Amino acid sequence: MQEYSIHELQEKMSSGEMTAHQLVTGYLERIDSLDGKVNSIIERNPDALQTASSLDEERRAGKVRSPLHGIPVLLKDNIDTHDKMQTTAGSLALEGHIASKDAFIVKQLRKAGAIILGKTNLSEWANFRGRHSISGWSSRGGLTRNPYALDRSACGSSSGSGAAIAANFASVAVGTETDGSIICPAQTNGIVGIKPTLGLLSRSGIIPIAHSQDTPGPMARTVADAAILLGLMTGVDERDSATRLSAKREFKSYEKFLDKNGLKGARIGVARNMAGTDQRILKIFDSAIDVMKQLGAVIVDPANVSNFNKFGATETDVLHYEFKSDLNKYLAGSNSKLKTMAEIIKFNEEHKESVLKYFGQEHMEIAQKKAGLRDKKYREALAKNLLLTRKNGIDATMKKYKLDAIIVPSGGPSWMIDLANGDAINWDMESTSPAAVAGYPHITVPAGYILGLPVGLSFFASAWQESTLIKLAYAFEQATNIRKPPQFLESAAIA
Repeated sequence: MQEYSIHELQEKMSSGEMTAHQLVTGYLERIDSLDGKVNSIIERNPDALQTASSLDEERRAGKVRSPLHGIPVLLKDNIDTHDKMQTTAGSLALEGHIASKDAFIVKQLRKAGAIILGKTNLSEWANFRGRHSISGWSSRGGLTRNPYALDRSACGSSSGSGAAIAANFASVAVGTETDGSIICPAQTNGIVGIKPTLGLLSRSGIIPIAHSQDTPGPMARTVADAAILLGLMTGVDERDSATRLSAKREFKSYEKFLDKNGLKGARIGVARNMAGTDQRILKIFDSAIDVMKQLGAVIVDPANVSNFNKFGATETDVLHYEFKSDLNKYLAGSNSKLKTMAEIIKFNEEHKESVLKYFGQEHMEIAQKKAGLRDKKYREALAKNLLLTRKNGIDATMKKYKLDAIIVPSGGPSWMIDLANGDAINWDMESTSPAAVAGYPHITVPAGYILGLPVGLSFFASAWQESTLIKLAYAFEQATNIRKPPQFLESAAIA
């Protein structure tokens, strides 16, 4: 099945050349044909074809709800859907859990006419169960592989969402991020990922790690498709107080910011101190900077981000505190048979042959011992993190150099899957943590390849600057057209 953009699919459905039912059928056939290699889909929606037929009837009657009308969307398996599909965070501990209601963003997608095609595999518990985790592996879903080289990691925790969209198993997908879980699998699978400002998209109905950093976000093959998906998921949700801040800052459509000349006159800061020393990655990064110069951008190099590496321990501490509190709250209000983190830990231990066979659950065990969110240590750690990443970090750099955005390589080539030792990321760089901890927006776009493995370029900025980042990333994408579809090679070594 050919890769089509959302607008190309809408044109085909509007002209009668294609129906949503045919589109869903095509994606399901492609999944049948190729997902045995990738293992990105954890569950299919048995009602997808019926929903497609209903939306086709609406179109024939002259009703088109939005640019997502009839468009198949995949959801990470930590996002609640009130249908025949489970929501498990990839964990056997939640196997059989059917949510009592849709997550807010799922309600928004259904309202827009999107077709929920299925759920994607993920790093179990969004990569926050054990210290030596394997990205893309879950006890319920097994191991997701990178479609560019099947012996390489799809990164995580939105592994299935990244790999599935790269493999053209749907038009777009939704991932979630606490720190790197959209950006890493997007860049590693050669697609676009947007981690929005905290509060732009609701988190209600999403299995949590930490409310101070968690957010869903779009993953797509193009900036335009990611922008469409982003806008149609926005909205103030009474179940997520963080969304109140988005009331006058959101856009129902970000398409008006898709400007091929968007880099002209833009001031772009180069975070050299975060870019690492890998000469292969830096060569791609510097080539991207040259393109932006040619497109009229004003490059400030260096524009280093202060304190980018001074909050690692306190970030983890905050995540442990919030993981216990937030997961217990989610479980207590869910249809899950297990209602507390303590019960999850006990289940995992009792089923360790299948659940803990590759790595442990140290993060859960540490979190379980934490006090409540009134604890002074937690409050001080959170305050420190926000000060270092916001006022004395990203905001300070943006203000000092009068920037529209900061750039850094998103990462390097994917690493070999190693079930014995866990993830072996060897990039001596940082791209995700400052924006993740600050709750600030971040977008990655394809920038190049190393041995056929994708490498991305990251744009990030201060809060609520999604429109600017989309404009800049789109201009870069349109000028370069770097992305190439994966070939499902057995190994990058034989590329």
